[in-house]
Amino acid sequence: MSTRVLIADDQEMMRSAFGMILASQPDIEVVASVGDGQAAVDEARRLRPDVCLLDIRMPKLDGLEATRLLAGPGVLNPLNVLIATTFDLDEYVYRALRNGACGFLLKDMSPALLVEAVRAASAGATLISPTVTTRLLAHFALDRTDKATPDSAPAEPLTERELDVVRQVAQGRTNSEIAADLFVSQATVKTHLANIQRKLTVRNRVEIAAWAWRTGLCV
Repeated sequence: MSTRVLIADDQEMMRSAFGMILASQPDIEVVASVGDGQAAVDEARRLRPDVCLLDIRMPKLDGLEATRLLAGPGVLNPLNVLIATTFDLDEYVYRALRNGACGFLLKDMSPALLVEAVRAASAGATLISPTVTTRLLAHFALDRTDKATPDSAPAEPLTERELDVVRQVAQGRTNSEIAADLFVSQATVKTHLANIQRKLTVRNRVEIAAWAWRTGLCV
């Protein structure tokens, strides 16, 4: 079955570019393309797409408020919202995630990252642009102490290859980049990530990266 995507951006050129990239994938279908936040909320509620790809700065209703209405705390049957913006501001990232977004991308991303993020969002996983991830998580390297915290030790030891994957995730690498660096398939990377999440008792790659920085695995 296809992943159904709604695109909301006030720039027609950007909507068209995203639409062409996503529609070129055999497993993705663009079901709506709108130019403001209120239309995004209305169409998302009507169509129930698998992923809502929202800009932040839009007329009538900004993407962050639209995210809250579609995926925020207390929303019944929340949708998967993916933010794509030009503005690399920590305030936007924090608010987007608090409002229920399951991804945060910068518009200068590669087409491959956009496709991967949409697929991740459809599965309920979190994917954040590599540059944003590393900046937000690097403070763990500054704040950590030599004394391990109670949640530092995984429930089950990670293998050497799983540790390799963790280091790559902490540097903001995508699944395709990790697969190329480690000379494995993307399916193998996904299997490693699933095992890592289980062993660390975390929900997504952002929490994997946070664990890596907090425990000193990344220096």
